[in-house]
Parts: sequence; C-alpha cells; structure tokens
Amino acid sequence: MPVFKTPFNGYSIKFSPFYESRLAVATSQNFGILGNGRLHVIDLSPAPLGPAAPHQPITELIAYDTADGVYDVAWSESHDSLLVAAIADGSVKLYDVALPPASNPLRSLHEHTREVSSADYNPTRRDSFLTSSWDDTVKLWTVDRPASVRTFKEHAYCVYSAVWNPRHADVFASASGDCTLRVWDVREPGSTMIIPAHELEILACDWNKYDDCCISTASVDKSIKVWDVRSIRVPISVLNGHSYAVRKIKFSPHRQSLMMSCSYDMSVCLWDYMMEDALVARYDHHTEFVVGVDMSVLVEGLLASTGWDELAYVWQHGTDPRAP
Repeated sequence: MPVFKTPFNGYSIKFSPFYESRLAVATSQNFGILGNGRLHVIDLSPAPLGPAAPHQPITELIAYDTADGVYDVAWSESHDSLLVAAIADGSVKLYDVALPPASNPLRSLHEHTREVSSADYNPTRRDSFLTSSWDDTVKLWTVDRPASVRTFKEHAYCVYSAVWNPRHADVFASASGDCTLRVWDVREPGSTMIIPAHELEILACDWNKYDDCCISTASVDKSIKVWDVRSIRVPISVLNGHSYAVRKIKFSPHRQSLMMSCSYDMSVCLWDYMMEDALVARYDHHTEFVVGVDMSVLVEGLLASTGWDELAYVWQHGTDPRAP
C-alpha cells in the first residue's frame, strides 16, 4: 500500500473531505522540539494499467515550509483547497492549495502564546474552526476574520485537543494535561461539563459520528475511555491494549462503534468498543512513535497514519500497510 517519506517527523495526517485520494501531512523537524516544519499535500495515484508502466503510488501536490514545526492540520469543510495548520510558534496558518505558492500562507494568525497543538474545522457550520494550545486555551476562529472570535480559558494546563461535536454546531470538547475533558457550548459563558476522565494527562478526544452524546478520551495512562455525556460517573467502556501513552483517537465515519488509535508504543489499533473483545486489529508498521491517524470519510476502511519515523502510510483495513 502507498507510503510517503517525509523529510521531517510526521505529526498529523488528514484525508480531504472532498477528494478521496488527497491527504495532508503535517511534519516537524527534530521531533518537533526545535527547527522547521513542512506541510505536505499528497495524492494517491491509481495503479498503472500495464505491467511495464512505472507506478508512483503517492505524488506530492505541494509542500509549504514553515519556520517552526507543524503540529496539526485540518481541511476546510467548505472550500476544497483550504487548510488550517497548527504551528509550534503559536501561530495558526491558512493555506489555499489552489493559489500559487507566493500567495501562501493566505493568513497567519498570531494570538496563542505557546505551541498550537490542534486544529479542527466545524463540520456543520463550516465557516469556523477551533485551535487548542499549550497556553491552556482554546480559540474559536472564522475564516473571514483576522482575529479570533473567542478564547476559552478554564483548563489549568496544556490543551492538546479540541474537537467539534458532529451534530451540534455550537458544541465542542477539549482534552487537557490537567486530566480533564471539558464540554463547551459557544453560546454559554463557561464550560457546560467537566469530566475528570483520567488520572494522567489526556492527549486526545473525539466525538462519535453517530451518537452525539458519546465521546472518547485517550491518555498517558495507556487507556482509551468511551463516555456518555448524559451519565459521566463511569465510562461506557475502557480499552486497554496499548503499552505506552495513547496519542490520538478517531471514531469511524462509517461504523458507530469502530475507532482508531495510535500510541508511543509504535502501534495503530482498531477497536470496537461495543464488543467484549474490543481490539479488532493491531498494525505495527511504524518504527517510531505514531502520533497521527485518520479514517477516510469518502472511502470506507481506508486508513492513514504518520509518525516520528518520517513515514506516512495509507492502507485499506485488513491489508498490510507495508505491502507493495
């Protein structure tokens, strides 16, 4: 299956919501500690028709260089060529793949005072996006405004992830190193719910795409927990199987109880949290920390991952990611 070699360490990978063969990969030099970054936009090529035809499974459409590492990337849900990048210098950059390189970045937004850890585009309203930062805040932005609409400051430590609810345009959740998950409604003055979800740092969260009351958290404690926000006393499910911190989680856009995770144990796992034996598959194709995963909205079962081994993989569930 296709593999793409990045010059820097992979940090995030996202399928385009418009083109089934297009992805964006965010990378950072020197493991993101110090140095430059690069944002790659890549296309999967169809297999050649004849046996003699040379096949380049992944082609790079364009790459954007940044002075600091790129920690996350999000595709716009309204413009097929627009990307939002979360940068280690505290900036948020907007890129338009349809414009010439000299016109990019379209905008560079400097408000966060520390590294920007995540970016997430609103899937229902489609004109706004969230960023979270190590400055303990989440910011709400709209594409047409040069300044943020609002800053959400309640967390006591780095906010590693902020994710929109897939059905409610005003609701999002944030996961923090303060060991809490918070649920917010942008119409309310403060958070509407605080879940002390883990005893160690929470590195990621994601909403179920078919149940707007269901959310998952991933932690340094090696576990993934699934929660029903209507009853937060105990999680619906606790998924154990990773041997180090769980860095990212993603609910399937096609199957309600299916989710994907990646970890510092160098593995990518697929889970069905409704099953007693929840671990569906484990992929050990990376040779360093795996820090980015995604599942295609347009092609069921198409998965992607990237990590500190400077590789980005795209494969169909059930196949070997390293198979040619």
